[in-house]
Amino acid sequence: MGIKNIKWKAIGVCLALIFFTALVGCSQNTDNSVEQEIQQRQDNKGDGNEDEGKSSAQDNPTEEDEKDSEESSVDMKEAVQEKISSMTIKEKVGQMLMIGFEGTQVNDQTRNFIQENHIGGVILFERNITDSKQLLNLNRELKELNADSQDIPLFISVDEEGGVVSRMPPKIVNLPDSKKIGDLNNTELAYQVGEAIGERVNAFGFNVTMAPVMDVNSNPDNPIIGKRAFGDNKEIVSKMGVEEMKGIQSKGIIPVIKHFPGHGDTDVDSHLGLPVVHNSLESIREMELVPFQKAIDHQADMTMVAHILLPEIDNEDPASLSKNVVTTMLREELGFDGVTITDDLTMGAILENYDIGDATVKAVQAGNDIVLVCHGDENKLKAVHSLTKAVESGAIKEERIDESVKRILHLKEKYNLSSTSPSNIELDKINQSSEKIIRKLEENE
Repeated sequence: MGIKNIKWKAIGVCLALIFFTALVGCSQNTDNSVEQEIQQRQDNKGDGNEDEGKSSAQDNPTEEDEKDSEESSVDMKEAVQEKISSMTIKEKVGQMLMIGFEGTQVNDQTRNFIQENHIGGVILFERNITDSKQLLNLNRELKELNADSQDIPLFISVDEEGGVVSRMPPKIVNLPDSKKIGDLNNTELAYQVGEAIGERVNAFGFNVTMAPVMDVNSNPDNPIIGKRAFGDNKEIVSKMGVEEMKGIQSKGIIPVIKHFPGHGDTDVDSHLGLPVVHNSLESIREMELVPFQKAIDHQADMTMVAHILLPEIDNEDPASLSKNVVTTMLREELGFDGVTITDDLTMGAILENYDIGDATVKAVQAGNDIVLVCHGDENKLKAVHSLTKAVESGAIKEERIDESVKRILHLKEKYNLSSTSPSNIELDKINQSSEKIIRKLEENE
């Protein structure tokens, strides 16, 4: 197998140039009329690319820069296509899974599952982390065991938003809640928060963070979003979220905008049950979709799709399992061509209503690229086996799988992911960034 055969590492330098240039520049159950209306919106939609963030000379690249980028882009596409052509169905399906596991070390069962199924990504939680040294060693171990079985680098992700959702070891100074940043409405500070998130995540060997939160917290009874959001004003959420996303990207970390198409107007915790939002399609466009559209216009890389039921769009399946939401709305109307990932399929919103295997298949049929399965060895096994069986039986065309694998490999190459890890942690440097941000907030209170 091999990306070695297509010179994965050899093209890394060219890809790094592309990435640097980009950074500095910064359902089937719904009436056909809904899909037609969405298509009309897409046909009439403007580019919406007004930039409220940082500017650079790279915003106006030279003809030579553009030529180099185009040539490198062609090389990358050819390399990815060659790799996909050499992969088995099992290897392709593995790239479409991101898993969680128990414990602060990788046990034999998890090790075998990752290696035998060629898993594309892992996510760590508080249960996996005790201190800085342990976390650094764990991420190094994960990268090394992945490298022993395949030459496609591993997504290693974490929910690091700052505030109430932080997975960092105890000695790391926590960042403020997004609500405090939104209240100040300072784009420069939001960018600095993104830089600080990217810096700490990168320092421990992660390459993905599940942030920023782009939800508009419009429901005061919301039990799950609250101060994780930048606020209840869609424009402020858009500005702050985009700048935080850019700051994260500037540190070579992949940000994940969430929770599409918007978890802010819910009154049920999707970890426990399935939230239902009865807003009209037009209402969702005018409120919830606005921050996501802004982020997409500013080169968002990955989007997490929420487990919320929107009867006016799909009256049977939640957004994460709905083709009307993932394909028609996110991809066709908003124009997102990056990587989509479901929220955790072991949350109550899914397991209380679906078999995990069926949910995995429906998620991919809806248009998702990665299925997130955070808990339970049996759940992970059933997810990978069900998806593999669906492809082998023809229930999901292999061409559909190839679309997702192509996006995944492009993203891994864009960020030049590798199997190496930092050798040590500069805790003082990480904490200084957080303390500087906290001081700025205190000065403006």
